[in-house]
Amino acid sequence: MNLEELWKSALGEIELQISQPNFLTWFKNSRLLDKKDGAALIGLQSNFARDWVQDKYYKVILGALRNLDDSTKKVDFIVHNGPDLPPKLAEKAKAPAASSQLMFNELKIDPETNLNPKYTMGSFVVGGSNEMAFAAAQGVLKEVGRKYNPLFIYGGVGVGKTHLIQAIGNEAKNLYQNRIRVKYVPSEKFINEVVAGMRNKRMETIKDRYRNTDVLIIDDVQFIGGKERTEEEFFHTFNALYENNKQLILSSDRPPKFIPTLEERLRSRFEGGMICDISQPDYELRVAVLKAKAQEKGINIPSEVIDLIAAKVKKNLRELEGVLNRVIFYQQAKNQEINVKMADQVINESVQSPVQQNLNHQQVVKVVSDHFEISPTDLIGRSRKKEIVEPRQIAMYLLRDLLDLSFPFIGEKMGKRDHTTAMYAFEKISQDVDKN
Repeated sequence: MNLEELWKSALGEIELQISQPNFLTWFKNSRLLDKKDGAALIGLQSNFARDWVQDKYYKVILGALRNLDDSTKKVDFIVHNGPDLPPKLAEKAKAPAASSQLMFNELKIDPETNLNPKYTMGSFVVGGSNEMAFAAAQGVLKEVGRKYNPLFIYGGVGVGKTHLIQAIGNEAKNLYQNRIRVKYVPSEKFINEVVAGMRNKRMETIKDRYRNTDVLIIDDVQFIGGKERTEEEFFHTFNALYENNKQLILSSDRPPKFIPTLEERLRSRFEGGMICDISQPDYELRVAVLKAKAQEKGINIPSEVIDLIAAKVKKNLRELEGVLNRVIFYQQAKNQEINVKMADQVINESVQSPVQQNLNHQQVVKVVSDHFEISPTDLIGRSRKKEIVEPRQIAMYLLRDLLDLSFPFIGEKMGKRDHTTAMYAFEKISQDVDKN
């Protein structure tokens, strides 16, 4: 069995032990470069991939190779992108590759597609909270317009929706060598263009711009809801593209059924495709993102500092990166060593203090009732008056945000309501918080 056959068989075993998105992310372009004196040499595409695979999958790889060749005693990893290396060059390849930085011009927004080239599938870090969305994205790229159409991705602020949907566009453009036309547009821009088109009597230009594409990507589609003329135009654009097997990719901060102002005919079309959520990142994903961002910036962050930030900054990846940037700023601008003490100080300055552990749902209800000068009985009652409904939604939001209670529990405690009522309240107030 030669090296290629051995590694192919090992990959078959590894694939059975980890999720498919993780397998494709970390092992797709890996190679067994050498095997000598009981040591297997694995080549991976980047420093980060090398470090991550070595840290998380060493035992899995070693076990798979041992099952096929019991002479395997250890596994070494190097950064490797070219053809197989002769054994005599393998040692030299172990030296970390110098990181190359893209020129400024290469990171400019593509004026034709509106895509930012920094968003790629390769730089999207996959974890438990986003692996379904990532797998769906890969499915779309294999069969553009025919599989998972439309693809609807939803999730909270800063969890990676924009990265993933733009990465699909960039990958499609590169994969098909510009044979397909890709267009990315935030919903706000789409709305503004429709309004301007109506005012200037140039709607045909708007129609041509968006209906003559092969992949249309619309970000934050929830903002289209309630804007009748924009919904009308988008409905016809959607139909024109869908009927011609053109791919539609949409993102939102909530699933279609919880966009209250969305027309039913659009909602049904969104729900007719593939709907994936990206939830808050788990600890493992937060660690992986921090390591990837640190490597991108060419900064060495001690592992204990990475662990501390990942453990304390849990809300979203945007906040996580913000703390990392501030840590780096302290090191570069204030000439401070990056250590646990410094990182802890930055986190305390940047992140809201944790809620006291003895806070319970009755206290939240009382505080909200006192603030809005209504009784707790009215707050959890059946009244649909606006002056009652809004405080009730705020209370539900706080129960989820501060105490991390389940939606069924919140619905039960807030007047024996269905869990979907609590979900809608949380999403609505979250949106209001982001706006204001």
